[in-house]
Amino acid sequence: QVQLVESGGGLVQAGGSLRLSCAASGRTFSNYAMGWFRQAPGKEREFVATISSGGNTYYADSVKGRFTISKDNAKNTVYLQMNSLKPEDTAVYYCAAGRVAVVTPGVYDYWGQGTQVTVSS
Repeated sequence: QVQLVESGGGLVQAGGSLRLSCAASGRTFSNYAMGWFRQAPGKEREFVATISSGGNTYYADSVKGRFTISKDNAKNTVYLQMNSLKPEDTAVYYCAAGRVAVVTPGVYDYWGQGTQVTVSS
């Protein structure tokens, strides 16, 4: 089992920045691919970014160039640095752990409880 706890969400003005953190406990963190997903009201959960166990990253087109995913294996934590935020980035953000770094949420085995990000215009 892997337990994931997100933090760092909040209210920010358009153009601002936030850094989300996801602390993992349980099985060996470094063996897992980690992903960030988000879900806005009335919409399906969508892929944001992922990082493989080896450190390879991949981003949704909507966030490429603005968001950066990274991880610290020593701290068992994955981060999502979000810059140049837009109102359409408003959503609950979830981190997830899985065997492979893919964009499909159903492939991930473990999920956090989510953290709200609200971007005002």
